[in-house]
Amino acid sequence: MTSETVTTVPTADQIRRAPKVLLHDHLDGGLRPATVVDLARETGYDGLPETDPEALGTWFRAAADSGSLERYLETFAHTCAVMQTRDALVRVAAECAEDLAADGVVYAEVRYAPEQHLEGGLSLEEVVEAVNEGFREGERRAREQGRRIRVGALLTAMRHAARSLEIAELANRYRDAGVVGFDIAGAEAGHPPTRHLDAFEYLKRENNHFTIHAGEAFGLPSIWQALQWCGADRLGHGVRIIDDIHVAGDGTVKLGRLAAYVRDKRIPLELCPTSNLQTGAAASYAEHPIGLLRKLHFRATVNTDNRLMSGTSMSREFEHLVETFGYTLDDLQWFTVNAMKSAFIPFDERLAMINDVIKPGYAELKSEWLFRGSAARGL
Repeated sequence: MTSETVTTVPTADQIRRAPKVLLHDHLDGGLRPATVVDLARETGYDGLPETDPEALGTWFRAAADSGSLERYLETFAHTCAVMQTRDALVRVAAECAEDLAADGVVYAEVRYAPEQHLEGGLSLEEVVEAVNEGFREGERRAREQGRRIRVGALLTAMRHAARSLEIAELANRYRDAGVVGFDIAGAEAGHPPTRHLDAFEYLKRENNHFTIHAGEAFGLPSIWQALQWCGADRLGHGVRIIDDIHVAGDGTVKLGRLAAYVRDKRIPLELCPTSNLQTGAAASYAEHPIGLLRKLHFRATVNTDNRLMSGTSMSREFEHLVETFGYTLDDLQWFTVNAMKSAFIPFDERLAMINDVIKPGYAELKSEWLFRGSAARGL
């Protein structure tokens, strides 16, 4: 066997079994279609475009595959509509953790906007407590199935609304009870992150963590404001940083000042390839900036964004990248370690996850070639 054998492109089964880390996943974008149908029936919501789970799943993916971020965001009206009771939130959160664990995710930070789940009379605190309860239940179910996962919540404020400071304070109150950080989301154009400076200044004073959706549908000014005005720890998407990278005809690369700053400071990019294709941020997997950002050693991570709308999972995202760029298990481990380094949990816990879970998991997968020959020989 040669050293090339060890770097063989991984199979779909190996990708599924590989330990994965997910930093950018929306709770209301990852429901099981059957759960949406069940909850609509239980709550009396009659606005679903389809009541057959399979047809509904197809509708979500088709509606999101429009090339428009605004149209993509419209699909959430249906999922949020059925997430307005405590029981619904517990169920959705538990199934989220269970589904991620089944896909080989060992650590996830799942975000949601508490302000979007108040129509049934819940308070902000009751929403957070219900979701946390669901995540713990999902972790328990995963353990019973022989899988391990740890899920932290990111509380999101909507950038077109005016509750960001209130949600930031909520995230801070629950920071030792399942909430690991804060985020702002929603349409970027016309809603700059600087509108929410009071929330970010508060979180910095409290030594708390936050990420900001920036550089997805909008360009470099959104990224610059998120970093230099607001002080974001990570960039939600950040894919438009490619606009500050120039590749000459001879292949030489020159980074602009902002791109160089992002790379030099190791600012994590929460890249979501399939979602970016749907919203028009990239034309194809081959043209997605992740390929160049990987080569240039940016702190790139791979994420799902909205598993229901994109019909995706962490394994599928990795499969697309393997098929497109010929990535090996070493590349997938690189993305995974990047993500774990960038998580919003304490340093010693991140290090333990990398050394005791992620690296051994990939080492086991990379060693499997050693036993294929003996199995074939009947040894």
